Amino acid sequence: MATGAAAVLCAAAVFTTYTPAASAAAGLPFGDIAGSYAKNEIIDLYNKKIITGTSEDTFSPRGLVSRAELVTMLGRLLKLEPVNSPVSPFTDVGKSAWYYGWVQAAVQLELAGGTSDRTFAPAQPVTRQEAAVLLARAFKQTGNAADVQTAFRDSSTVAGWAGSAVAAMNRLGLMKGDDTGAFRPAAPITRQETAVLLYRALQQQKWAAELAGQKNTQIVMGWQYGQTTAQYQSSILKSNVNTLIPRWYFVGGTGTVSDSTAASLVTWAKQNGKQIWPQVGNRFDQAATHQLLSSTAARTAAVNQLAALVSKYDLDGLNLDFENVAAADKAALTAFVTQLAGKLHALGAVLSVDVSPDLGTDWTEAFDYAALGKQADYMVMMGYDEHYSGSPTPGSNASLPYVRQAVSKLLQTVPAAKTILAMPLYTRDWVLKQGSTQPYSTELSLTEQNQLVGSYGLRPVWNSTLGQYVVSYTGQLKHTIWLEDGRSLTAKINLAAQQKLAGIAYWYISGESPDIWTSIRNAERYAGYSF
Repeated sequence: MATGAAAVLCAAAVFTTYTPAASAAAGLPFGDIAGSYAKNEIIDLYNKKIITGTSEDTFSPRGLVSRAELVTMLGRLLKLEPVNSPVSPFTDVGKSAWYYGWVQAAVQLELAGGTSDRTFAPAQPVTRQEAAVLLARAFKQTGNAADVQTAFRDSSTVAGWAGSAVAAMNRLGLMKGDDTGAFRPAAPITRQETAVLLYRALQQQKWAAELAGQKNTQIVMGWQYGQTTAQYQSSILKSNVNTLIPRWYFVGGTGTVSDSTAASLVTWAKQNGKQIWPQVGNRFDQAATHQLLSSTAARTAAVNQLAALVSKYDLDGLNLDFENVAAADKAALTAFVTQLAGKLHALGAVLSVDVSPDLGTDWTEAFDYAALGKQADYMVMMGYDEHYSGSPTPGSNASLPYVRQAVSKLLQTVPAAKTILAMPLYTRDWVLKQGSTQPYSTELSLTEQNQLVGSYGLRPVWNSTLGQYVVSYTGQLKHTIWLEDGRSLTAKINLAAQQKLAGIAYWYISGESPDIWTSIRNAERYAGYSF
């Protein structure tokens, strides 16, 4: 195992899927644990489905724990799910391996890292100091590395990257020294030692309460795009989306609102406990939008029609998505939002307003973020199109620094409790500049992205600065893709959680690959733990 914190594995769940046969030792799940000092802990964790055996009738208490085994155990303890992601950088973690999904889950949550960019070393034994780091990360604990100096007689042999974790585990009584007062940091940890360690973690009352609870009350929006009502409903049921955004209404220059309401979706949403906030768009038509916003009569006509639709279909709210608005219409846009918010609030309905990151360009000059934030119930930051179709240079669609800056700037004028972060379920395949060929891109759904990566046999490289995997390949021309996957989306969900935002949103439903919702469930569950 590499000697750096980034290389330390960290998080997840068990060893294999053996179901014990009737043990020769009465009442014991395994025949070789009667003499183990961890017998009771092993039984408890087996009953909780956190650990299993090395065969149908054996636990191998004195056997060593591998990196793959420990991430599996920790994953189950944390109530995560294995992730069958098609995107993996590791050449030694095959997709058919029993631990593949658990390694993916741990890596996506930054609980475990590889021993290099390309290797995870799943069979490598875990040392005691590595186990301390894993558990400290899993339960979000830090300690004072200086405390190790007085706690153990062999403190000088504890690696610098492990000191804080060893101190934290010792302070909590989870990991102690031996009879001689030594911690033995480089000694491999056994399966029975691991059982005791995990059992002690579950005796922490606050931790146990967090693991037993499930609290996800945030808003999760999902836009309908390119799907029929039936297809959209099917996709929603596979997701964690609780607020539906069908694209039903578009406003013209005279204030006339086109109505494409599917009443059956409203009924279905209510039957399934979902909110429904249909989108109100302007089709990116700057001239028509100016005509609308510059006329008090047209604005009033549009607001009255939208309010009537909310009443007619018993909608929970609306999602306003006006883009490509002229800078000169800034005050008029604010007036329109103010008028619309007043109407909707009188009906008990919600208004959310989509905005782009403030990059100091004409594209966002029409958005008075502070004023709009006072009127709307929610401001939805569209955290993508960092490098859009037509960008002069290739690049990420939604790098973590870009999203972080966009959110931070909006939070200067809009409260976190009113802010929703929208994330992309799509990316772009960029053709690089080559000779007379200028850079250009093709939009890809995540399924299309993964198929392309698979067809070329590409191994992505994680860019920790961007918070994304990056791959390059050569067809007829040289290409680069800044990938969106469960790991990159998890990083953005963590950002939203750290900033205590009101929720998240996805453009667009059906753009995801099947594994994404598992990754997102893990991310939201783990972000919700406050150990």
